[in-house]
Amino acid sequence: MELRQLEYFVAVAEEANFTRAAARVHISQSGVSAQIRALERELGAELIDRSGGTATLTTAGQAALPQARATLAAAGSVKQSVDDVTGLLRGSLSIGMVTACTVPQLFDALARFHSGHPGVELALREDNSDQLIADVRSGELDLALVGIAARTPTGLESMVVIDERIVAAVPTKHPLAEQKDATLAEVCEYPIVALPLGTGIRAVFDRDCAGVGLSPSITLQASAPDAVADLAARGLGVGILSRSMAEFYGNRLVAVELTDSHTAALLALVWRSAMSPALTELVSVATTSFSESS
Repeated sequence: MELRQLEYFVAVAEEANFTRAAARVHISQSGVSAQIRALERELGAELIDRSGGTATLTTAGQAALPQARATLAAAGSVKQSVDDVTGLLRGSLSIGMVTACTVPQLFDALARFHSGHPGVELALREDNSDQLIADVRSGELDLALVGIAARTPTGLESMVVIDERIVAAVPTKHPLAEQKDATLAEVCEYPIVALPLGTGIRAVFDRDCAGVGLSPSITLQASAPDAVADLAARGLGVGILSRSMAEFYGNRLVAVELTDSHTAALLALVWRSAMSPALTELVSVATTSFSESS
């Protein structure tokens, strides 16, 4: 008796059709039929009734099905246990990151992980933070780097990698550039260039403005911090960025402190508590990568 025979038998039982079962296990229909015939000869009983339009289980087949499933599950567990011990991780991981947020430590972690575990396929996509968090919750993503306001999402595991305040980014000749700091009310006297809804920095700005009774005029939105900075540098509005983002453009922009903005803008890795061995390893590698840069 071979495991593949049990696999084919379970496939036919669940699909109630030899053609669909063959497509599921990726061999020809005749191959599935031959292997199940061999299994039936070895067991001395017919497992599948082929007389009707569908493949149905005989009494013997019904008795054998739970045991066949249990045997396949046990074999899979043995393989996974050996893989865990030897480090031969397999499978796939889906990772999300904030649109246009280049974080070298994440890329370093992915490169290290891939080098150590080439059997795990990695997929990476960008989106806004709200959507990424929703996709981690649903299981569509395994891990995501997101921007959030003040605290990490409830119900998810997380690791904060950046914790800083937002600032107003203005060109050197802007009236606010002569000030060391400004209130949100002073900033909102000017057109605002900001990231879109669903991003952490925008959430911080909107929350703090609402807290002091302000409704800022967002005249321009851009999905990438680079674009916000460039638009602000060209005098099209006051850019709202994190301090590190604004300081990166120090040759073109002045970062003005916001005295009444008290919400932290966080950049964090988030993932679900139920972790596969591959995700556990990736989180460990990412933790090391970000720790080395701090």
